Amino acid sequence: MADPPRLLHLHSSFDLGGKEARAVQLMNHWGPRATHSVVSGVAGAMGAASAINKDISVSYPDPPPLQGRPGLSRFRAIARSMQGHDLILTYNWGAMDAVFAHRLFARSMRLPPLIHHEDGFNADEANGLKPARNLYRRFGLSRASALVVPSTVLERIALGPWHQPRDRVHLIPNGIDLARYGAPPLPDALPGFVRTPGKLVVGTLAGLRTVKNIPRLVRAIAPHRDRLQLLIVGEGPERDTIAREAAAHGLDDIHLAGFQAQPWRFMGHFDIFALSSDSEQFPISLVEAMAAGLPVASTAVGDVAAMLSPENLPFVASDEAGLSTALDRLASDADLRQSLGNANQRRARTRYGQDAMFDAYARLYGMALARPDVLR
Repeated sequence: MADPPRLLHLHSSFDLGGKEARAVQLMNHWGPRATHSVVSGVAGAMGAASAINKDISVSYPDPPPLQGRPGLSRFRAIARSMQGHDLILTYNWGAMDAVFAHRLFARSMRLPPLIHHEDGFNADEANGLKPARNLYRRFGLSRASALVVPSTVLERIALGPWHQPRDRVHLIPNGIDLARYGAPPLPDALPGFVRTPGKLVVGTLAGLRTVKNIPRLVRAIAPHRDRLQLLIVGEGPERDTIAREAAAHGLDDIHLAGFQAQPWRFMGHFDIFALSSDSEQFPISLVEAMAAGLPVASTAVGDVAAMLSPENLPFVASDEAGLSTALDRLASDADLRQSLGNANQRRARTRYGQDAMFDAYARLYGMALARPDVLR
C-alpha cells in the first residue's frame, strides 16, 4: 500500500476561525489517509491546533517567514521548505508570498502541486480590493493547480479582478456535521456565563479582529440593553476594545467567553445569532447558527443573504441602525424568532451538510496528487 500523502498547510494564521476550522475538520475526517505539516504566518497564532484529533499525524515545522520584504533569496527559502511534501495548501493573502515562491521555483526545484484557498479579507481590503494585490495574486496563482473559494462573491472576484481561468476556480461551500446541532446546550458549555433574568441572549461567534466589527454589535444592542444580553464567543486582539465599548454603552452583563471548541455544545444558549462584520464570504458560524435553529440579525456581507432562509432576509441590514432595528424586532416577537429559526434550520439541513464538502475536497486534492481515491 502506498504511503499516505504528505500535505503542507501554509496558513496566514492558525488561530481558530472559519478557514482553520474547515482545515481541521478535513484533517480529522481523513484520519490516517494523510499526514500534515501546519505553518502559521503569524508567530504563535496556533490556537486551532488544539482542535486536531490526537491520533492525526501532524507536525509544526518552523519555515522561513511567510510575510516580509520581497526578495529572491527569501522566496527561494520558502520554496525550499515545500520540498519533501506531496501537496502544498496555502490559505488567504497572508500566505500569498508562498504562492509567489512556488510560482518562481516550482519547475527548477521540482516542487509538488499547490492549491490556494481564499476565504475572505481582513480590514485592509474589507472596503475594496487593492489593485497591486490583484496583480500579485494574478501572477502568483498562474501556476497553481486550483483556487478554492467558499462563496459566490469570491468566485466572481477570482474570475474578474484576479483573472483566473474558469477551470482553475472551484466553489466549495463550507459544510458542518448537522446532526450535532439543534439539541439543548450543555449547562457547563460556557464557563462563567450567567444568563441575566428577563433578558434574551444575543450571541455571536467570531475571532475578535477589526474586520468582525463587534463594537458595532455592542452599539446596536445598547438601545435595547434592558432586554438583550450580549454573549461573545471567540478570542483575538480586539477583546479589550470590545470590553471598553461595552462599558461606555452600559452593557454591564456582557460576557466574553473566549475561544470555545465544539459550537454545538453552546449554540443553544443563544436566542438570537448576530453577525456584525465589515467583510465575510461564507461564514461557517452562520451555518452553525442556522443548524441550531436560530433567527439571525446580520450585516449585508458576502453570501449571507444567499445563505439565509428567505424568511430571514428582512433582518439583513445595510448599516448599524438597521442592525439595531433588526435586533429590536426579533426581541419583540417570540413567535417570529421561532419561525425564522425553524426556516433557517430547514435550509441548513438541505444545503450545508459536511459530506458534500468532504467529497469535493477529496476529489480536488486527489486529482492534484494524481491519486484520485487516496482521501476517500
